[in-house]
Amino acid sequence: MSQNPAKLMIGLPKGSLEDATLGLFARAGFPVAKSSRSYRPSFDDPALDGRFIRAQEVARYVEHGFFDCGLTGQDWVKENAADVHEVCELVYSRATAQKSRWVLCVPEDSPVRSPKDLQGKRIATELVETTRRWLAGHGVTAEVEFSWGATEVKVPELADAIVDITETGSSIKANKLRIVDTLMETTTVLVANRKAWADPAKRAKVEQIALMLRGALDAQHMVGLKFNLPKASLDKVASALPALRNPTVSPLSDPAWVAVETLVDNRLSREIIPTLKANGAEGIFEYSINKLVR
Repeated sequence: MSQNPAKLMIGLPKGSLEDATLGLFARAGFPVAKSSRSYRPSFDDPALDGRFIRAQEVARYVEHGFFDCGLTGQDWVKENAADVHEVCELVYSRATAQKSRWVLCVPEDSPVRSPKDLQGKRIATELVETTRRWLAGHGVTAEVEFSWGATEVKVPELADAIVDITETGSSIKANKLRIVDTLMETTTVLVANRKAWADPAKRAKVEQIALMLRGALDAQHMVGLKFNLPKASLDKVASALPALRNPTVSPLSDPAWVAVETLVDNRLSREIIPTLKANGAEGIFEYSINKLVR
């Protein structure tokens, strides 16, 4: 258990998720400082303490109570069969803002077309136990061996197939592999120790962190738009303008004009701003937001 019960102990993922996690915490209002050789993060919130540890191990240490909560992948929670409380999903990863997939891959010219074709074959993966359970569900007996990395290069010489994680599929194509099936989708999750979750003070702190992390994620593709608009154009513009509910409309000193403010997906603003201009909008400006709490 935590050596200092007054602090919430949080496990942060070391490795591929580390930079993305630190960026998310900073946007959420919990900046984390660390030295290059330290596994102990420094929080500006005196209620927090923690450690950097491999994502593969976070759920196990949360279950055992060394951490009160932690960030890891749903895949590693399942792989470790960890008995933890899942507080929320946080859909981000090292490269994209989408879920990743664990996929069964073979060389492009392999005769394997379905899980049944793997009977008696050898499969290399980091996700050993999950792969074994998945094969058993298909009635297949195969040799599953742990891969320490560079899994894509192990077929066909060292293994008949691999189970590996992918975000975009680019690495699979680059290594001339073919996806046979998907074992599971996965994303980052915030998990809590069940005893800590039952503690009102610790649960409140975990829920605060979850709220702010989700707010930072929800804001990452959103921008605010504010502009002045002839009142006569308001109905036409408002009906086509995306917003969480309705745009905010405020009167100006000139009764023929109104000020309008809304939130939009930043990937749509390039289409929306010219439309606003064409409908007589003036003083259009776009601004970034750090958090969006729905």
